[in-house]
Amino acid sequence: MHFPALVVKRGTLHHLERLLVFLRCINIRRELLSRGVRRHHFMNAFIVAIDQGTTSTRCALFDQNGHLRTIVQREHRQFYPQPGWVEHDPLEIWQATQEVIREARAIANVAPQALTAVGITNQRETIVVWNRHTGKPYYPAIVWQDTRTREICQRLAEEGVQDHLRAITGLPLTTYFSAPKLYWLLEHVPGLRSDAERGDALFGTVDSWLVWWLSGGPYGGIHITDVTNASRTLLMNLHTLDWDEELLRLFGIPRQMLPRIVPSADPKTNAYTERRGPFDATLPVCGILGDQQAALVGQACFSVGEVKNTYGTGYFMLLNTGHAVLPSSSGLLTTVAYRLGDQPVVYALEGSVAIAGALVQWLRDNLGIISTSAEVETLARTVEDNGDVYFVPAFSGLFAPYWRADARGLIIGLTRHTHKGHLARAALEATAFQTRAVLEAMQRDTGIAIQLLKVDGGMVSNALLMQFQADILGVPVVRPRVSETTALGAAYAAGLAAGLWSSTDALRAQWISDQCWQPHMDATRRERLYRRWLQAVERAIGWLE
Repeated sequence: MHFPALVVKRGTLHHLERLLVFLRCINIRRELLSRGVRRHHFMNAFIVAIDQGTTSTRCALFDQNGHLRTIVQREHRQFYPQPGWVEHDPLEIWQATQEVIREARAIANVAPQALTAVGITNQRETIVVWNRHTGKPYYPAIVWQDTRTREICQRLAEEGVQDHLRAITGLPLTTYFSAPKLYWLLEHVPGLRSDAERGDALFGTVDSWLVWWLSGGPYGGIHITDVTNASRTLLMNLHTLDWDEELLRLFGIPRQMLPRIVPSADPKTNAYTERRGPFDATLPVCGILGDQQAALVGQACFSVGEVKNTYGTGYFMLLNTGHAVLPSSSGLLTTVAYRLGDQPVVYALEGSVAIAGALVQWLRDNLGIISTSAEVETLARTVEDNGDVYFVPAFSGLFAPYWRADARGLIIGLTRHTHKGHLARAALEATAFQTRAVLEAMQRDTGIAIQLLKVDGGMVSNALLMQFQADILGVPVVRPRVSETTALGAAYAAGLAAGLWSSTDALRAQWISDQCWQPHMDATRRERLYRRWLQAVERAIGWLE
């Protein structure tokens, strides 16, 4: 993949220039006060949320009541240079970010002085490595779905490090996470390791990449990541909330290329947008959350036992476990949910599934049985049931709660009676079956009988799927009025840090239900359908030799 030349005058940051950057931060604080941006005294204030996802980048503006004023989206290209490889162009993502910011501001007609702070949420585990002097990436971004590091993970597994990694990071050793990807880059990109050891090469998940550019790039850009994104790298110690020296040695990663870890919401990040940048204003970037943690915050799941599921490219269920690091024995991940300023960190159990909305896209783009993603519900409603057809979308292996990289996609139960309506219905039901597998794992690990599932993401507009989800779980499924919960969570984090909202209680008061689906399916049918799904999963496992 070819990167266009970056049009940036390199220059050199001397000691005087670094001093000017420091003084600029002091002046920014004074400017914010002079503009009336003080705690609890916001009039017509807006929070900017940048939501950088797997397939697109969005900019949303929220007012002080948590109401969405406008949202603008730009898709970016997906690159598949080899089977199992998935890449993005980091410069294309940065360009799209600037475009959506400018367009959102123009549509909402919001003056720069009305903007209070910036929150960022991002696709997790996807990594970028770039030169601190030029901003030029050394290689395309390697996306969380990428499986090129399978042999690296197998080699480390043979050394018996899995249990040790889980104890420190809460994560299994798989291709999903960031550290094996960075290991691969350091081994395969000429000159990268020497640059990293000199401190010239910077590593980060996409949040770090965007904050660095927004705060000046080669001219004083701040190199940080928040604790939720750091917890997805296989490099952060869940207990110390810092990079773990033993893991850095295991993966051969120079510490100097890593960003500083900060809380999810913190006015002391000292990252400020450039006045000449897309905001035309100097704003604090004081909220950062990985996308699924942002959805948890946007759903106001601030109490132990509250759970949400986000249906996006993949789907991701998070259960708030409070201040305790709770290890999983059921194939779930222990991860950081959020940390607000100096408050104690909150942890979560997570079930991650790689393919949800991506399966609908596959029906559209690869099979061509629908022309738009929205048509899948209409097609699925042409049949009364799945015709005993089951779809296991293990395109890149099975994630939670199985973690089987040797599984591959499977459609089973086909007969002469089967037509495309059954395939559409089986695809939707696959998402609901996977959700039940994860929910049951959470209940086994915690002993909590989950009574309600909060849902969000692009697929929750599909009423057929949501009703089947409630039926197969046997619990109500609730969609909030503000469906853009990922962007809202980033806005909440930034707004808390900037003082726009006083506490999580104030955020909880803003959460309003839009629709609730009650389960109607009888228990006998529910269990028979789920048992057939589990049989299909068994047949998908072990396909890859």
